[in-house]
Amino acid sequence: MTLSLTVDGDRWRAHLRAVADGTPGLVPVAKGNGYGFTNGRLARKAAWLHQQTGAVDTLAVGTYDELPQVASRYDGRLLVLTPWRPFGAALEMDPALDRRVIHTVSRLDDLTALLARDPDARYVLERATSMLRHGLTARELWAVPRVLADLPKSGLQGVALHLPLAHGAHLTEVQRLVNDIVAAALPIDTVWVSHLSAAELATLRATYPDYTFRPRIGTDLWLGDRSVLRVTATVLDVHAVERGDAFGYRHRTAPKAGHILVVSGGTAHGIGLEAPTGDASIKSRAATLARGGMDAAGFVRSPFSIDGKQRLFAEPPHMQASMLFLPHGARVPAVGDEVDVRVRYTATAFDRVVIA
Repeated sequence: MTLSLTVDGDRWRAHLRAVADGTPGLVPVAKGNGYGFTNGRLARKAAWLHQQTGAVDTLAVGTYDELPQVASRYDGRLLVLTPWRPFGAALEMDPALDRRVIHTVSRLDDLTALLARDPDARYVLERATSMLRHGLTARELWAVPRVLADLPKSGLQGVALHLPLAHGAHLTEVQRLVNDIVAAALPIDTVWVSHLSAAELATLRATYPDYTFRPRIGTDLWLGDRSVLRVTATVLDVHAVERGDAFGYRHRTAPKAGHILVVSGGTAHGIGLEAPTGDASIKSRAATLARGGMDAAGFVRSPFSIDGKQRLFAEPPHMQASMLFLPHGARVPAVGDEVDVRVRYTATAFDRVVIA
Protein backbone atom coordinates (compact mmCIF):
# COMPACT_ATOMS: atom_id res chain seq x y z
CA MET A 1 0.00 0.00 0.00
CA THR A 2 3.04 2.23 -0.39
CA LEU A 3 5.19 4.27 -2.73
CA SER A 4 8.53 2.51 -2.36
CA LEU A 5 12.13 3.15 -3.30
CA THR A 6 14.06 -0.11 -3.57
CA VAL A 7 17.84 0.04 -3.75
CA ASP A 8 20.27 -2.65 -4.86
CA GLY A 9 22.39 -2.23 -1.74
CA ASP A 10 25.59 -3.93 -2.91
CA ARG A 11 25.76 -1.97 -6.15
CA TRP A 12 24.80 1.30 -4.47
CA ARG A 13 27.47 0.93 -1.82
CA ALA A 14 30.01 0.03 -4.51
CA HIS A 15 29.09 3.23 -6.35
CA LEU A 16 29.41 5.33 -3.18
CA ARG A 17 32.79 3.81 -2.44
CA ALA A 18 33.99 4.39 -6.02
CA VAL A 19 33.00 8.07 -5.88
CA ALA A 20 34.71 8.51 -2.50
CA ASP A 21 37.88 6.74 -3.66
CA GLY A 22 38.01 8.82 -6.85
CA THR A 23 37.23 12.20 -5.26
CA PRO A 24 39.90 13.49 -2.87
CA GLY A 25 38.44 15.74 -0.18
CA LEU A 26 34.87 14.62 -0.83
CA VAL A 27 32.18 16.37 1.23
CA PRO A 28 28.85 14.51 0.90
CA VAL A 29 25.74 16.69 0.87
CA ALA A 30 22.55 15.67 2.72
CA LYS A 31 19.79 18.23 2.40
CA GLY A 32 16.11 18.70 1.64
CA ASN A 33 14.41 15.32 1.40
CA GLY A 34 17.80 13.58 1.43
CA TYR A 35 17.62 12.97 -2.34
CA GLY A 36 14.72 10.61 -1.61
CA PHE A 37 16.63 8.57 0.99
CA THR A 38 16.13 10.96 3.98
CA ASN A 39 18.96 12.95 5.51
CA GLY A 40 19.30 10.58 8.45
CA ARG A 41 19.99 7.61 6.19
CA LEU A 42 22.54 9.63 4.17
CA ALA A 43 24.27 10.68 7.39
CA ARG A 44 24.70 7.02 8.31
CA LYS A 45 26.09 6.32 4.84
CA ALA A 46 28.54 9.23 5.21
CA ALA A 47 29.71 7.68 8.49
CA TRP A 48 30.08 4.35 6.70
CA LEU A 49 32.18 6.01 3.98
CA HIS A 50 34.40 7.49 6.67
CA GLN A 51 34.88 4.04 8.21
CA GLN A 52 35.60 2.51 4.81
CA THR A 53 37.98 5.14 3.46
CA GLY A 54 39.31 7.12 6.42
CA ALA A 55 38.23 10.25 4.56
CA VAL A 56 34.83 12.03 4.54
CA ASP A 57 35.51 14.07 7.68
CA THR A 58 32.77 16.59 6.88
CA LEU A 59 29.10 16.30 5.92
CA ALA A 60 27.26 19.26 4.38
CA VAL A 61 23.61 20.06 5.14
CA GLY A 62 21.41 22.66 3.52
CA THR A 63 20.02 24.49 6.55
CA TYR A 64 20.36 24.79 10.31
CA ASP A 65 17.00 23.09 10.74
CA GLU A 66 18.46 19.95 9.14
CA LEU A 67 21.28 19.58 11.68
CA PRO A 68 19.26 17.47 14.19
CA GLN A 69 18.48 14.97 11.41
CA VAL A 70 22.16 14.14 10.90
CA ALA A 71 24.08 15.12 14.04
CA SER A 72 23.32 11.91 15.98
CA ARG A 73 24.07 9.67 12.99
CA TYR A 74 27.35 11.22 11.86
CA ASP A 75 29.94 12.44 14.34
CA GLY A 76 32.22 14.45 12.06
CA ARG A 77 32.12 18.12 11.13
CA LEU A 78 28.88 19.60 9.79
CA LEU A 79 29.03 22.31 7.12
CA VAL A 80 25.83 24.38 6.78
CA LEU A 81 25.45 25.59 3.19
CA THR A 82 22.83 28.27 3.82
CA PRO A 83 24.66 31.45 4.90
CA TRP A 84 24.60 32.41 8.56
CA ARG A 85 22.34 35.35 9.42
CA PRO A 86 21.98 37.10 12.79
CA PHE A 87 18.38 35.87 13.14
CA GLY A 88 16.26 32.76 12.84
CA ALA A 89 17.37 29.15 13.06
CA ALA A 90 21.08 29.98 13.08
CA LEU A 91 20.66 31.49 16.56
CA GLU A 92 18.63 28.52 17.82
CA MET A 93 21.23 25.87 17.07
CA ASP A 94 21.96 23.32 19.78
CA PRO A 95 25.02 24.64 21.70
CA ALA A 96 26.34 21.08 21.83
CA LEU A 97 27.04 21.39 18.09
CA ASP A 98 29.06 24.61 18.35
CA ARG A 99 32.42 22.90 17.92
CA ARG A 100 31.23 20.61 15.12
CA VAL A 101 29.43 23.10 12.90
CA ILE A 102 31.11 25.12 10.16
CA HIS A 103 29.04 28.16 9.22
CA THR A 104 28.92 29.76 5.79
CA VAL A 105 29.36 33.54 5.85
CA SER A 106 28.45 35.59 2.77
CA ARG A 107 28.37 39.20 4.09
CA LEU A 108 30.93 41.26 5.98
CA ASP A 109 28.28 42.47 8.44
CA ASP A 110 27.41 38.87 9.22
CA LEU A 111 31.06 37.97 9.78
CA THR A 112 31.33 40.74 12.36
CA ALA A 113 28.07 39.68 14.02
CA LEU A 114 29.00 35.99 14.11
CA LEU A 115 32.40 36.64 15.69
CA ALA A 116 30.88 39.03 18.23
CA ARG A 117 28.45 36.32 19.23
CA ASP A 118 30.95 33.45 19.15
CA PRO A 119 34.65 34.38 18.74
CA ASP A 120 35.49 30.66 18.46
CA ALA A 121 33.06 30.00 15.61
CA ARG A 122 34.31 28.02 12.65
CA TYR A 123 33.21 29.25 9.25
CA VAL A 124 33.90 29.45 5.53
CA LEU A 125 33.60 32.62 3.48
CA GLU A 126 31.40 32.32 0.41
CA ARG A 127 32.68 34.17 -2.65
CA ALA A 128 29.99 35.34 -5.07
CA THR A 129 29.97 33.49 -8.40
CA SER A 130 28.04 33.93 -11.64
CA MET A 131 25.07 32.29 -9.91
CA LEU A 132 24.56 35.55 -7.98
CA ARG A 133 22.86 33.74 -5.12
CA HIS A 134 25.05 34.52 -2.09
CA GLY A 135 28.58 35.70 -1.56
CA LEU A 136 31.22 38.35 -1.04
CA THR A 137 32.58 40.41 -3.89
CA ALA A 138 36.34 40.44 -4.54
CA ARG A 139 36.63 43.81 -2.78
CA GLU A 140 34.76 42.50 0.27
CA LEU A 141 36.93 39.38 0.34
CA TRP A 142 40.05 41.55 0.36
CA ALA A 143 38.63 43.45 3.35
CA VAL A 144 38.34 40.30 5.50
CA PRO A 145 41.97 40.36 6.80
CA ARG A 146 41.27 43.78 8.36
CA VAL A 147 38.22 42.37 10.14
CA LEU A 148 40.29 39.49 11.51
CA ALA A 149 43.39 41.50 12.37
CA ASP A 150 42.56 42.14 16.03
CA LEU A 151 41.29 38.64 16.82
CA PRO A 152 43.50 36.34 18.92
CA LYS A 153 42.71 33.43 16.58
CA SER A 154 40.69 32.71 13.50
CA GLY A 155 38.13 29.99 12.92
CA LEU A 156 38.25 30.57 9.16
CA GLN A 157 38.16 27.20 7.37
CA GLY A 158 38.46 28.36 3.78
CA VAL A 159 36.50 29.98 0.96
CA ALA A 160 33.45 28.41 -0.71
CA LEU A 161 32.46 28.66 -4.38
CA HIS A 162 28.96 27.57 -5.43
CA LEU A 163 28.82 27.37 -9.21
CA PRO A 164 26.07 26.85 -11.80
CA LEU A 165 25.11 23.31 -12.75
CA ALA A 166 26.54 23.16 -16.29
CA HIS A 167 29.51 20.79 -16.26
CA GLY A 168 32.71 21.47 -18.15
CA ALA A 169 32.24 25.22 -18.44
CA HIS A 170 33.56 26.60 -15.16
CA LEU A 171 37.33 26.56 -15.40
CA THR A 172 37.86 30.16 -16.54
CA GLU A 173 35.49 31.51 -13.90
CA VAL A 174 36.93 29.36 -11.12
CA GLN A 175 40.50 30.35 -11.94
CA ARG A 176 39.52 34.02 -11.76
CA LEU A 177 37.79 33.46 -8.42
CA VAL A 178 40.72 31.51 -6.98
CA ASN A 179 43.05 34.30 -8.10
CA ASP A 180 40.88 36.66 -6.04
CA ILE A 181 41.32 34.33 -3.05
CA VAL A 182 45.09 34.31 -3.52
CA ALA A 183 45.16 38.11 -3.79
CA ALA A 184 43.15 38.47 -0.57
CA ALA A 185 46.07 36.89 1.36
CA LEU A 186 43.67 35.06 3.68
CA PRO A 187 45.07 32.60 6.25
CA ILE A 188 43.62 29.58 4.45
CA ASP A 189 44.64 26.66 2.29
CA THR A 190 41.19 25.20 1.47
CA VAL A 191 38.62 26.01 -1.21
CA TRP A 192 35.21 24.33 -0.97
CA VAL A 193 33.58 23.90 -4.40
CA SER A 194 30.36 22.63 -5.97
CA HIS A 195 29.47 21.41 -9.46
CA LEU A 196 32.96 20.92 -10.85
CA SER A 197 33.92 18.00 -13.07
CA ALA A 198 36.77 15.65 -12.22
CA ALA A 199 38.82 17.17 -15.05
CA GLU A 200 38.26 20.70 -13.73
CA LEU A 201 39.26 19.65 -10.23
CA ALA A 202 42.43 18.01 -11.56
CA THR A 203 43.37 21.18 -13.42
CA LEU A 204 42.78 23.35 -10.36
CA ARG A 205 44.87 21.08 -8.13
CA ALA A 206 47.73 21.22 -10.63
CA THR A 207 47.44 25.00 -11.09
CA TYR A 208 47.15 25.84 -7.38
CA PRO A 209 49.20 23.17 -5.55
CA ASP A 210 49.20 25.19 -2.31
CA TYR A 211 45.42 24.82 -1.98
CA THR A 212 43.23 21.85 -1.09
CA PHE A 213 39.97 21.67 -3.06
CA ARG A 214 37.01 20.09 -1.25
CA PRO A 215 34.18 19.13 -3.67
CA ARG A 216 30.70 19.14 -2.12
CA ILE A 217 28.68 16.46 -3.93
CA GLY A 218 25.07 15.39 -3.56
CA THR A 219 23.31 14.21 -6.72
CA ASP A 220 26.32 12.57 -8.38
CA LEU A 221 27.11 10.70 -5.17
CA TRP A 222 23.73 9.47 -3.95
CA LEU A 223 21.93 9.29 -7.33
CA GLY A 224 24.88 8.84 -9.67
CA ASP A 225 23.92 5.28 -10.64
CA ARG A 226 20.17 5.35 -11.31
CA SER A 227 20.23 1.72 -12.46
CA VAL A 228 20.43 0.58 -8.80
CA LEU A 229 17.22 2.42 -7.90
CA ARG A 230 13.65 1.32 -8.54
CA VAL A 231 10.48 3.16 -7.55
CA THR A 232 7.21 1.25 -7.39
CA ALA A 233 3.60 1.87 -6.39
CA THR A 234 1.00 -0.64 -5.24
CA VAL A 235 -2.19 -1.25 -7.20
CA LEU A 236 -4.92 -0.60 -4.63
CA ASP A 237 -8.07 -1.12 -6.72
CA VAL A 238 -9.18 -1.95 -10.26
CA HIS A 239 -12.53 -0.91 -11.75
CA ALA A 240 -13.88 -1.81 -15.19
CA VAL A 241 -15.58 1.14 -16.94
CA GLU A 242 -17.56 1.64 -20.11
CA ARG A 243 -17.56 4.79 -22.18
CA GLY A 244 -19.44 7.52 -20.33
CA ASP A 245 -19.12 5.98 -16.85
CA ALA A 246 -18.44 8.59 -14.17
CA PHE A 247 -15.60 8.31 -11.67
CA GLY A 248 -13.39 10.28 -9.31
CA TYR A 249 -13.76 13.42 -7.22
CA ARG A 250 -14.83 15.47 -10.21
CA HIS A 251 -17.08 12.82 -11.76
CA ARG A 252 -15.27 12.81 -15.04
CA THR A 253 -16.52 10.30 -17.60
CA ALA A 254 -14.52 7.53 -19.21
CA PRO A 255 -13.66 8.40 -22.83
CA LYS A 256 -13.95 4.75 -23.86
CA ALA A 257 -14.07 1.28 -22.35
CA GLY A 258 -11.21 0.27 -20.13
CA HIS A 259 -10.21 0.19 -16.49
CA ILE A 260 -9.61 2.71 -13.75
CA LEU A 261 -6.59 1.75 -11.66
CA VAL A 262 -6.13 3.21 -8.20
CA VAL A 263 -2.44 3.19 -7.25
CA SER A 264 -0.50 4.40 -4.21
CA GLY A 265 1.31 7.71 -4.57
CA GLY A 266 -0.19 11.19 -4.68
CA THR A 267 0.54 14.84 -4.12
CA ALA A 268 1.77 14.20 -0.57
CA HIS A 269 4.55 12.14 -2.13
CA GLY A 270 5.29 14.74 -4.81
CA ILE A 271 3.43 12.84 -7.56
CA GLY A 272 1.96 15.19 -10.14
CA LEU A 273 3.87 18.21 -8.84
CA GLU A 274 6.26 19.62 -11.43
CA ALA A 275 9.09 22.06 -10.81
CA PRO A 276 10.04 24.56 -13.53
CA THR A 277 12.49 23.03 -15.95
CA GLY A 278 15.84 24.59 -16.75
CA ASP A 279 15.89 23.06 -20.22
CA ALA A 280 15.21 25.79 -22.78
CA SER A 281 15.79 23.61 -25.86
CA ILE A 282 13.33 23.45 -28.73
CA LYS A 283 12.62 19.80 -27.88
CA SER A 284 11.80 20.71 -24.27
CA ARG A 285 9.49 23.55 -25.32
CA ALA A 286 7.74 21.26 -27.81
CA ALA A 287 7.19 18.69 -25.04
CA THR A 288 5.72 21.42 -22.82
CA LEU A 289 3.31 22.44 -25.59
CA ALA A 290 2.33 18.81 -26.12
CA ARG A 291 1.62 18.36 -22.40
CA GLY A 292 -0.43 21.54 -22.47
CA GLY A 293 -2.51 20.13 -25.31
CA MET A 294 -3.07 16.91 -23.38
CA ASP A 295 -4.11 18.95 -20.33
CA ALA A 296 -6.67 20.83 -22.40
CA ALA A 297 -8.12 17.56 -23.69
CA GLY A 298 -8.30 16.10 -20.20
CA PHE A 299 -5.48 13.60 -20.66
CA VAL A 300 -2.23 13.93 -18.75
CA ARG A 301 0.59 11.39 -18.89
CA SER A 302 1.36 10.07 -15.43
CA PRO A 303 4.74 8.87 -14.11
CA PHE A 304 3.27 5.38 -13.56
CA SER A 305 4.31 2.74 -16.10
CA ILE A 306 2.67 -0.57 -16.95
CA ASP A 307 4.42 -2.92 -19.39
CA GLY A 308 6.92 -0.18 -20.18
CA LYS A 309 4.31 2.42 -21.17
CA GLN A 310 3.48 5.53 -19.15
CA ARG A 311 -0.24 5.52 -18.45
CA LEU A 312 -2.57 8.50 -18.32
CA PHE A 313 -3.97 10.07 -15.18
CA ALA A 314 -7.73 9.57 -15.11
CA GLU A 315 -7.93 12.75 -13.03
CA PRO A 316 -5.44 14.88 -11.05
CA PRO A 317 -3.69 12.83 -8.35
CA HIS A 318 -5.21 12.71 -4.87
CA MET A 319 -3.19 13.29 -1.71
CA GLN A 320 -1.98 9.71 -1.25
CA ALA A 321 -3.26 7.86 -4.29
CA SER A 322 -3.71 8.37 -8.02
CA MET A 323 -6.32 7.18 -10.52
CA LEU A 324 -5.08 5.97 -13.89
CA PHE A 325 -6.97 5.14 -17.08
CA LEU A 326 -6.03 1.87 -18.75
CA PRO A 327 -7.65 1.43 -22.19
CA HIS A 328 -9.39 -1.76 -23.27
CA GLY A 329 -6.91 -4.36 -24.53
CA ALA A 330 -4.06 -3.42 -22.20
CA ARG A 331 -2.94 -5.89 -19.55
CA VAL A 332 -4.72 -5.15 -16.28
CA PRO A 333 -2.61 -5.55 -13.12
CA ALA A 334 -4.19 -7.21 -10.11
CA VAL A 335 -4.77 -5.57 -6.75
CA GLY A 336 -1.51 -5.87 -4.84
CA ASP A 337 0.72 -5.80 -7.92
CA GLU A 338 3.56 -3.28 -8.13
CA VAL A 339 3.93 -0.84 -11.02
CA ASP A 340 6.98 1.22 -11.88
CA VAL A 341 7.05 4.95 -11.24
CA ARG A 342 9.36 7.56 -12.74
CA VAL A 343 10.04 10.32 -10.22
CA ARG A 344 12.27 13.25 -9.49
CA TYR A 345 14.08 11.91 -6.43
CA THR A 346 14.79 15.32 -4.89
CA ALA A 347 11.07 16.15 -4.91
CA THR A 348 9.60 12.82 -3.82
CA ALA A 349 8.75 11.56 -0.34
CA PHE A 350 8.68 7.76 -0.23
CA ASP A 351 6.63 5.77 2.24
CA ARG A 352 9.35 3.13 2.38
CA VAL A 353 13.01 2.93 1.38
CA VAL A 354 14.31 -0.63 1.14
CA ILE A 355 18.04 -1.17 0.70
CA ALA A 356 18.37 -4.81 -0.30
